[in-house]
Amino acid sequence: MLVKTAGVKHLIILVNKMDDVTVQWSEERFNTIRDKLTPYLKKLGFNPKTDITYIPVSGLTGAFMKEKPQNNVCQWYTGPCFIEYIDKVLPDIQRDYDGPSRCLIVDKFSDMGTLIIGKMESGVIAKGQNMILMPNKTPVQILQCLSDDIESDMVVSGNNVKLKLKGVEESDVLPGFVICSPDSLCSTGRIFDAEVVILEHKSIIAPGYSCVLHIHSAIEEVTVKNIICTINKKTGAKERARYVRQDEKAIIRFEAAESFCMETFKNFPQMGRFTLRDEGKSIAIGKIVKVVE
Repeated sequence: MLVKTAGVKHLIILVNKMDDVTVQWSEERFNTIRDKLTPYLKKLGFNPKTDITYIPVSGLTGAFMKEKPQNNVCQWYTGPCFIEYIDKVLPDIQRDYDGPSRCLIVDKFSDMGTLIIGKMESGVIAKGQNMILMPNKTPVQILQCLSDDIESDMVVSGNNVKLKLKGVEESDVLPGFVICSPDSLCSTGRIFDAEVVILEHKSIIAPGYSCVLHIHSAIEEVTVKNIICTINKKTGAKERARYVRQDEKAIIRFEAAESFCMETFKNFPQMGRFTLRDEGKSIAIGKIVKVVE
């Protein structure tokens, strides 16, 4: 579920230990595992025909990891090996280098200045550039750029980065903050509408219910303000409701205590999808459809 929320579009599932003496590359055993996993993955939104690939492997011998084994092993499997699938079958990841600069802060520390650790999700950030730290709208300057601990003049979309900042103290930076270009700030809000799928929750969810929201690198406590409607998964029809239950889909209005960085899923998916957790369990996944306030 967390994988889906993180934006993973395709799953490669390696069915390991197929060389075990109790299995011996059995096609029947492989199919049993596939048939048990697929319904749950389908429930999360993965299309079994286009989004999921199963590959039988042996981590001990390396069979079907890089090359197919000799001695006529597992003749029923005619698909590619794991590495071959990654290199030749999976489509290339498209990065938005020309989009608005967005660096999602994951961690921070002090080392002769304020350094942040983050993920570049869009655009480019260069050394010496003046930026804005959201949601507090703090002006900062980029003193140093590092990608994979190698210093460079700029960092681009897709990089895991370290940035040294001028103009802000380390204590004033929190995970979930976003570094943005001054001419294109990210959205912030405290109240938002979201399309939510309830995956695992024993009781009903109604106005007043509180849980923990995990969105990009931010963690916020939110409260259900209103159930706008439920959505029929098969027909898409919307109906008014006072509460939602497990396995239902709904549009819900949430309220947080303070404003935080977010975007609608349509405009910027990386900052518009989230997970809801309660009592140590992930209970729902969702996407923001409207920032209200």
